[in-house]
Amino acid sequence: MKTEDVIGLESRYLVDVYFRYPVAVARGEGATLWDVEGREYIDLMGGYGVAVVGHCHPKLVEAVKHQAERLMICHPSLYNEVRAQLLEKLLKAAPKGLEKAYLCSSGAEAVEAAIKMARRYTERSKIVSTMGGFHGKTIGALSVTWNPRYRRPFQPLLLKNVEFVPYGNLERAEKAVDEDTMAFIVEPIQGESGVKLPPDDYLRGLRELCDSKGALLIVDEIQTGLGRTGAMWACQHWNVEPDIMCVAKGLAGGVPMGATLARDEVARSLKRGDHTSTFGGNPVACAAASAVLDIIVEEDLPGRARRLGKVFGEGLERLKQKHRCLREVRGLGLMRAAELRFDVKNILMKSLERGLITLYSGRNILRFLPPLVIRS
Repeated sequence: MKTEDVIGLESRYLVDVYFRYPVAVARGEGATLWDVEGREYIDLMGGYGVAVVGHCHPKLVEAVKHQAERLMICHPSLYNEVRAQLLEKLLKAAPKGLEKAYLCSSGAEAVEAAIKMARRYTERSKIVSTMGGFHGKTIGALSVTWNPRYRRPFQPLLLKNVEFVPYGNLERAEKAVDEDTMAFIVEPIQGESGVKLPPDDYLRGLRELCDSKGALLIVDEIQTGLGRTGAMWACQHWNVEPDIMCVAKGLAGGVPMGATLARDEVARSLKRGDHTSTFGGNPVACAAASAVLDIIVEEDLPGRARRLGKVFGEGLERLKQKHRCLREVRGLGLMRAAELRFDVKNILMKSLERGLITLYSGRNILRFLPPLVIRS
């Protein structure tokens, strides 16, 4: 098919809820994509941060093919060896104290499970989230997502007892977290709002605040986890151990998968039937995730993200010194952003013409989430 044919069919049948790039991708390898007509692109979008081990990594492809030939679905009411092996591997890689996992199919689902765990464990009703924070667009996850544009059309359905405070501001957090607060949910580094890093004492301060008030700290590592920032989990840069952690995006390398990791006593607060998923922990996704975790460790992708992120960050800084239109560059590892003084849409389109696919945050921020296997 030609590009215009693919675009025509999708435009005719797919619900129009996405900003679309005029590219019809046919295949990928590493950090490179090719469209249906064979044109090559460098991928700095990475499926919105999903392709941490790159497109079609041979070990990942082999794991999926092997499992697909054996068993593709196994409801969690039945035990499965591939799921068992993945759970052990994932929790061994998790921050200290996280001992149980709920498996699902997306980041938003992981957040939904986290909210339910916090409610059940504390029996409280209030959640505190951050301005600029993004946690998904299902009703529960949307309730703790800041952007009014996403929230406003669905306002009557959202959770009522949610308070938003400025990201990075401990003083405002201290005023918001009280004896009715079940949890504070936070991204270690805000992604959707433009790769914003916290002050050095922020996450540690939130940990101490939650402890003092009997609230849970939920860390959303959906975009920041799995080596993206130069550590396996971004919260490890600040030596913070969450009560609940949400994981997704790159977890299964492109196969839909999410996970909610929790302290044992928090996880046990959910009772049988409280929260289930037909596809959660299906064997193909588990085999893929197991391969991804092996690849991250064997190829030291967090270390690679640190090294290449330093090179990338220095390059962006040089551009900032050279071009006044660049207001600020920021990031950690291979999670980077460049904030400009004007709308970036034309830059996104011109980049495509030069064989580069990048990402955006709002109207004036370029965001970069390349595969961690990208060549320097």
